[in-house]
Amino acid sequence: MTREDLMRKAFNAIVEADEDMAAEVLDEGEIEGVTAVELLQEGFSKGMNELGDQFGRGEIFLPELIFATEVMKIVTDRVDAELAAKGENTSHKGTMVIGTVEGDVHDIGKGICVSMLKSCGLEVHDLGREVPADEFIAKAEELGADIIGSSALLTTTMTVQQELEEKLKEKGLREKYITMIGGSPVTQKWAEKIGATAYTEDASECCKRALELIENKQ
Repeated sequence: MTREDLMRKAFNAIVEADEDMAAEVLDEGEIEGVTAVELLQEGFSKGMNELGDQFGRGEIFLPELIFATEVMKIVTDRVDAELAAKGENTSHKGTMVIGTVEGDVHDIGKGICVSMLKSCGLEVHDLGREVPADEFIAKAEELGADIIGSSALLTTTMTVQQELEEKLKEKGLREKYITMIGGSPVTQKWAEKIGATAYTEDASECCKRALELIENKQ
């Protein structure tokens, strides 16, 4: 099976929300010398992006997206195990705290970001869902983090991202941290309005931009 075939199969496993197919392609990739990280970056995550686009166009509904996310959880668990086994996640390039904001129980996409950020050599602390602005800041201070990343999947919870920016300013900490925001209703315009350092559309871009921002900060 060619690399292209593997990537196509990984893409289809997510689009079709097929757990067996996902596990199969991960095993086949191992045989062919294609890592779980590569499959995530070039295959599985593209399938998730496609579903996100379909959801945005009203072509699929939330249950279908949730089923696909469950399949992606299998993939990200495999990626994390692979990174731990190889010790790749010890290649420390920076520290990031990330979470879905208070009032929002959705974490579609965040888990993918976490795995890909780890694959880039970042130490990532996932705070989970429904995270208040103060908790992001407290954890970042505790860890000496470089980046605070927040995800909002509802327009009604995007205001917590703004609250986070305001609280960092109030505490005199705004210049200390890179702040990155994301989520389906979030835009570059919103990032500029609230004063966030960066907005990224997907997990791949998040990983690339995080490394660039840390490098430029140093």
